[in-house]
Amino acid sequence: MKFGNWVGLFCLIISLIILWQFRQIVLLIFTSVVLSIALNSLVRWLQDFGKQRKITISRSRAVPISLGLVFLFSLLFLGLVLPPFLSQFQKLIALVPIAINKVLELLDLFFENPPGWLPLDQIELELPNLTEITQQFGPFAQGILGNFFDFFGNSLTVLLQILLILIFAVMFLANPLAYRKLFLTLFPSFYRRRTDEILDRCELALISWMRGICINSLFVSICCGVGLLFIGIPFVFTHALLAAVFNFMPNIGPAASVVFPLSVALLESPWQAIAVIVLYIIVQNLESYWFSPMIMQKQVSLLPAATLTAQIFFATFFGFLGLVLALPLAVVTKTWIEEAWIKDVLDRDKDTSIPTPKPTQEPQIPLESITVGNTHDS
Repeated sequence: MKFGNWVGLFCLIISLIILWQFRQIVLLIFTSVVLSIALNSLVRWLQDFGKQRKITISRSRAVPISLGLVFLFSLLFLGLVLPPFLSQFQKLIALVPIAINKVLELLDLFFENPPGWLPLDQIELELPNLTEITQQFGPFAQGILGNFFDFFGNSLTVLLQILLILIFAVMFLANPLAYRKLFLTLFPSFYRRRTDEILDRCELALISWMRGICINSLFVSICCGVGLLFIGIPFVFTHALLAAVFNFMPNIGPAASVVFPLSVALLESPWQAIAVIVLYIIVQNLESYWFSPMIMQKQVSLLPAATLTAQIFFATFFGFLGLVLALPLAVVTKTWIEEAWIKDVLDRDKDTSIPTPKPTQEPQIPLESITVGNTHDS
């Protein structure tokens, strides 16, 4: 290994250490990039919409129109959706500890009067109370979620982080090519064209994921809302909206979204609780094996185990924000590994290799192809 390679490796290690020290800022910038990509797709849609109707919409006009539409939608959401959601959610949070205590009481009653086929007399089992469960679960939750309470504990910090994300997103949206060229200068000159192609693939993968997950979340929300309304569970609007939000986090999200309607159902009737569990299992299976493959034909395919591993990894090292961004981070990481490592390094000679004749063999040249001088007749 040459001296220049050692210097490059040393600089790479130093850069990674610096990025690790500022990982929260890097995650905020990544969030801004994802948001700017979503807004940029809306800008391109407006321009294509104008071309279909023979109306020229320049980017300088499409960008403020897109931002205005997003701002209008945000105002409608804050005015119409958020107030009833917060009102129901506060009541729902107060019911969760009561439901847990009821579950523990039912389990105590079950173990005190077990059925004849279950020999619990030979087993000494003491169930913990709610306080003991909280104490035992606390360190695990803190290890997984990291700085969850630090992230949401200071409202001013949260507002500043959201403002920073929005400012970066608007700046990236206003002039994306300039920031893209600036990012490409970090790579060697011989690999910049290839890096630009990988960035295109990452953008397409993220757009595909965002479109698919939004449609999937809407499908899960409608199905859960209709099912809970049919079962007779209170706070249907809040449960449906939570199901849509938690659907953005596969594996962990669906399991977390069923906790709230299940807690309310346990206070009403055990049969309603069973119906809620069956409903959510049916909805998740429909979404996973029927609706998602039909909608997300171009979505980046991630194995369930790989998705769960990425969620645990990013949540452990980057905290709550890493858990929220685990899937887009996994999508981008998967694209870079496939393109930059597998195709450009491991499979570099696989597709470009041309079989050459053996040294002992000489190429056979037809006599008709041998010409002397100029044989063209004028």
